[in-house]
Amino acid sequence: MSRLNEKVALVTGASKGIGAGIARRLARDGAKVVVNYAASARDAQSVVAEITAAGGRAIATRADVRIKAEVDALIASAIAEFGRLDILVNNAGRYQFAKVEDSTEALYRQQFDLNVLAPLLVTGAAVPFLKQGASIINISSFVTRILPSESAIYSGTKGAIDAITGVLSRELGPRGIRVNAVNPGLIETDGTHANGVMGSDFRAWNEQQTPLGRIGQVEDIASIVSFLACDDAGWVTGECIVGSGGMR
Repeated sequence: MSRLNEKVALVTGASKGIGAGIARRLARDGAKVVVNYAASARDAQSVVAEITAAGGRAIATRADVRIKAEVDALIASAIAEFGRLDILVNNAGRYQFAKVEDSTEALYRQQFDLNVLAPLLVTGAAVPFLKQGASIINISSFVTRILPSESAIYSGTKGAIDAITGVLSRELGPRGIRVNAVNPGLIETDGTHANGVMGSDFRAWNEQQTPLGRIGQVEDIASIVSFLACDDAGWVTGECIVGSGGMR
């Protein structure tokens, strides 16, 4: 029996990248998965098709997780389809580095609304449906450990997520709901390719500074999330687990 059998998971921002990898892994481990997306229905349906082709169950549901009404509809669709919710992965997010003198209100709003407000809205809407043993996993970043230059806004959002994770572990612990974060290092995704990171000095620097000598793959993060989601992690809450190959 797979370790997530009979569980239902919602992964936000799951049409590509780390979110898509998490959705696939949770499904492979037995969970039924709600694949949330904001823009690309085609990519989300592709993830669903992969899951169903492998014998799993999944649906794609569009919602802008920065908007409460759409978040409420997202949770309602998950409950309507699968009857319950056991795992929430707050993965949707965006990043853009900028010098402090180039930081704007728009840049702040773009990142804080999606990286901080959205997880709070989704978690708040999901909590009434989460039972004893449920797991919430927030996707943070290792920037909160290495604090790179020109990342004041982005690092600020992820620092907030680390703090929120600890607060909610205390707030929801009495209900038997665990809350943890995963802080990925540099991960190879379509996005990092599109942004030119893969052939950059930043990638080379990461590889040089990482004890394991490579950047991460989506599956490296998805496997940590799957562990945190399962009952084997039943004594783990309030943790921010850095998945960076040892880079600090």
